[in-house]
Amino acid sequence: MDFYRLISELLTLFFMAFALGMDAFSIGLGMGMIRLRLKQIFLIGVVIGIFHIWMPLIGMVIGRFLSHQFGNIAAYLGGGLLLFLGIQMIVSSFKDDEGPMLTPVGFGLLVFAFSVSVDSFSAGLSLGIYGARTIVTVAMFGIVSMALTWLGLFIGRHTQSWFGTYSEALGGSILLAFGIKLLLPI
Repeated sequence: MDFYRLISELLTLFFMAFALGMDAFSIGLGMGMIRLRLKQIFLIGVVIGIFHIWMPLIGMVIGRFLSHQFGNIAAYLGGGLLLFLGIQMIVSSFKDDEGPMLTPVGFGLLVFAFSVSVDSFSAGLSLGIYGARTIVTVAMFGIVSMALTWLGLFIGRHTQSWFGTYSEALGGSILLAFGIKLLLPI
C-alpha cells in the first residue's frame, strides 16, 4: 500500500513537472530557431532547470507556512491556484502576440529562465500546502524542465515551431486537471 502511494505521488509530481516544463519546451522551440551553439543550448537548459528548482522550493516553503496557519482554507487556495494557472496557460496559448524575443545570453537568459519558471512558484505553493516531499518535488521539476528545454531547443533547431501553442495548452490542461483533483478529492 505504501509503495503504491509512493508511485502515485511520483507520477503526479512527474506530470506536474511535465506540465510546468511545457512552457520552457514551447519557448525553447521558438528560441531553437536562433542559431545557438551546443554550449549555449546546454547552458540554457541548466539555468532553466535551476530556476525550476528554486521557484517551487520558495513556493513550497510559503505553502507549508500557509498550511500550518490556515489549514483547510489553504488547501482550497492551493487547488484554486492550480486551476487559475492552468486556465491562464490555456488562454495564453491561444493569443497571437509573441512578445519581444530575448537573447538567451547573460541578463536575457536570466529573464527568460525566470519567466518560464514563475508557474513553478505557484505549483510549489500548492504542493507546500499539501505537504509534498520537497527534495523529490524540486528535483523532479528541475530535471524535467531542463530536459524539456533541451528537447524544445533541439527540435526548434531542426524544425519550424509546430508545437508551441499546443504544448502550452496541454500543460495548462494538465494543471487544470490537478487543480480539480485537489479541490474535489475522490
